[in-house]
Amino acid sequence: MIKSKTITSVFWVSIPLISVFIIWGAFFPDNVGYVLGIVDSFISKTFGWFYLMVMTGFVVLALYLIFGPYGRIKLGKPDDKPEYSYFTWFAFLFTAGMGVGLVFYGVTEPVTHYYSPPSADPETIAAAEESMQYTLFHWGFHPWATYAVLALALAYFKFRHRAPALISSAFAPLIGDRSKGALGVAIDTLAVFATVFGIATSLGLGATQITAGLNYTFEGIPNNLITNLIVIFVITILFMLSASTGINRGIRYLSWTNIVLAVALMLFVFILGNSVRMVESFTTTMGNYMQNLPNMTLGMNTFTGDREFLNSWTLFYWAWWIGWSPFVGTFIARVSRGRTIREFVIGVTLIPVIFSAFWFSVFGIAGLEMDQAQGGIIHQLMNEAGNEVALFAFLESQPMAAVVMGIAVLLIASFFVTSADSGTFVLGMLTTGGRLNPGTGVKIIWGIVLAGTAAVLLWSGGLTAIQMAMLIAAFPFAILMIFMCISLLKALKSEHDILRIERKQREHDPQFRENQRKELRRRREGFKKTLPDADDEKEL
Repeated sequence: MIKSKTITSVFWVSIPLISVFIIWGAFFPDNVGYVLGIVDSFISKTFGWFYLMVMTGFVVLALYLIFGPYGRIKLGKPDDKPEYSYFTWFAFLFTAGMGVGLVFYGVTEPVTHYYSPPSADPETIAAAEESMQYTLFHWGFHPWATYAVLALALAYFKFRHRAPALISSAFAPLIGDRSKGALGVAIDTLAVFATVFGIATSLGLGATQITAGLNYTFEGIPNNLITNLIVIFVITILFMLSASTGINRGIRYLSWTNIVLAVALMLFVFILGNSVRMVESFTTTMGNYMQNLPNMTLGMNTFTGDREFLNSWTLFYWAWWIGWSPFVGTFIARVSRGRTIREFVIGVTLIPVIFSAFWFSVFGIAGLEMDQAQGGIIHQLMNEAGNEVALFAFLESQPMAAVVMGIAVLLIASFFVTSADSGTFVLGMLTTGGRLNPGTGVKIIWGIVLAGTAAVLLWSGGLTAIQMAMLIAAFPFAILMIFMCISLLKALKSEHDILRIERKQREHDPQFRENQRKELRRRREGFKKTLPDADDEKEL
């Protein structure tokens, strides 16, 4: 049962509002799709530049945090050690960050871009090269930099200054005590909305791909909406059971399982495929990506007027990563105590990008070669049955196809469960005042809400409705993240100045130390006033 004393006003504000959306979508699905389409079209056409600029800013800030003066500051007390090993930490990053998406788009996106590239002629060598380049662009530094800056802000204020593990806590240097009042509630409620729609997007992708896999593997299972809803229901039961075990059991073990299965599937395709070409694709794509990163990052096709690729892919991804950032950022912050800022940002941005680049080189090249060898079979099936069938259309041609497709379905389901489990964990934290271990009751409620939201979006327009909802939900939270970054830099500068004065005190003569003691005391008191109240020590 839920302990009412642990529930905050964020919970009581968020639940009714999201419930209204679920009811609206359940009874008027066509109207939901129509309204989402209008708002989505307006935002993408009018504020597409905003998403590009914001995501660029996150990348620049991440680089500054790595090479700037704040890299040695630890996320915790000076003697704190990391709570998790590197392997477990990276497993958490991979699972929470984009595991379901990598499996869904591993074959789908390179093949799609090959037939509809941003600028090259379709179905050419240039189109294949460009398809790999833009796939890595969408899954590269930009999303992970977005996760890194938000997660860093939360981890810094939580573990360095004992603030509640809430998005609003990161705004204390800017708005002071108002971060604990109505303005703070509004900030955390907006984070809840972005999280719900971000996770619902992944749940929708996972459900449609599991359905496609079951349809390919077992005769008699139809690939339709009813099967999707049944899959969502079954997975909801599973991740609720996982959520009841806590982060150090359910999520940790599932994350390990995900890593093992994902690497095993990737090695299987790598060994049986054109391994040399995959490695060459990895190095070539990384080189093209680094060389063309500025143009891809800021290009809006203003003079050509061709915005179809930008709106359908890049803006969707940028909105998806921003919408996922409160969920992924909060979860990453929760498991990152004891690491320095430099270690944290490098770990969050570099390792996942390298893994993603190799993942897409393996599945992208294998998918393209199989598609070309069989007269465009994958592309044809995608047009007929949807993007979710691409992976299984490819795996069907592999040795032991039934076994491999079964493993793929298990991997997707495992990612599905872990993402939803992590999501309920984060939503529980956001709605219980930042408790590091929210109760099972509140996590179960959020699990039901996530499943209901994903089901309604599929009911009202399938993956298109999910993508539109994601773009809309991410827009206000992107504005919020700008101010959060400003607040973080303000706090880091204040602490860096304090640490610099302390070093001078140790290095200079006694008279200097006496003259600076008052200035140091004044700075410390002023800095403490900008921070929220300390969290319950038991939570630490």
